[in-house]
Amino acid sequence: MTTPRIALKFQVGARTLATIPRRLVRVAFSLDAVLAPAATATRLVLPPLPDDADGYMVTSLPEPMLAGLDRRGLLAFVRQRYVRYHVDLAAGEAAWLAGLSGSARSGIKRKAKKLAVANGGALDIRRYHDTGAFADFHPIARAVSATTYQEKLLGSGLPDDVASVRHLESLAAQDGLRAWLLFIAGVPVAYLCCTAHGESLCYTHVGHDPAHNDLSPGAVLQVEAMCELFADGQFARFDFTEGEGQHKRQFSTAGTACVDVLLLRRTLGNRATLAALRGFEATIAAAKHAATFPALAKLAKKIRR
Repeated sequence: MTTPRIALKFQVGARTLATIPRRLVRVAFSLDAVLAPAATATRLVLPPLPDDADGYMVTSLPEPMLAGLDRRGLLAFVRQRYVRYHVDLAAGEAAWLAGLSGSARSGIKRKAKKLAVANGGALDIRRYHDTGAFADFHPIARAVSATTYQEKLLGSGLPDDVASVRHLESLAAQDGLRAWLLFIAGVPVAYLCCTAHGESLCYTHVGHDPAHNDLSPGAVLQVEAMCELFADGQFARFDFTEGEGQHKRQFSTAGTACVDVLLLRRTLGNRATLAALRGFEATIAAAKHAATFPALAKLAKKIRR
């Protein structure tokens, strides 16, 4: 089997400026693995590297494991450091709400009320959790996804290729999928499609129509889905997956420091790739630092765009 190509992105905010494709074996830590007691002490042994592969992409590696990573003589580069956030669903809705700041709780109520008014007085959120319901959900959610920045800028919208759809259908058949759509005046404007991994439910595919940004449909849908999951009792945790974001920090109850590590064979092309990545990220770091100076704030905004 051919090792799949993964695009290494040169990215500023949500905008991808360029990519370099490499054949990489992805080693991804699930939240269950991240939180396992052994995650802080176990030495990670990587699977064999196929002859056609350029290297590995290790994601959500708990930071304490980085020092003990078996690099196999490969070139190593930490692509990003972040906190992998999650919600402890076993603690209950009351405890979750109590853990939010007062401004967050008032903001939730205000946004939900504003959106309900726009929809004639009540929220219209529909649930699609089993195989039959997913068949209805997917084409509607795809229409919403096509409008989102996740799809237009990040290439991470709700998938519509045959293999991905079959995978989601299979999860739904096994009670391993939770999906929701939010409507305004009968028009779908936000979707959330979550998939199960062990005891955790993952924040897998999400998006909302930017034409309705002023009504915060994505945030309202997220909160309503969370409340349903607390009542459901099926999962131990809600996993916000890799990367950070204000909403993840705001709604989570805990987080774990993680890193994404790129390991490449010692070829001339791979050395050039890492040099380009390091140089690009150093430039972005310098631009962010410059943004702290008022005189350069406008330039920084242009770079982010």
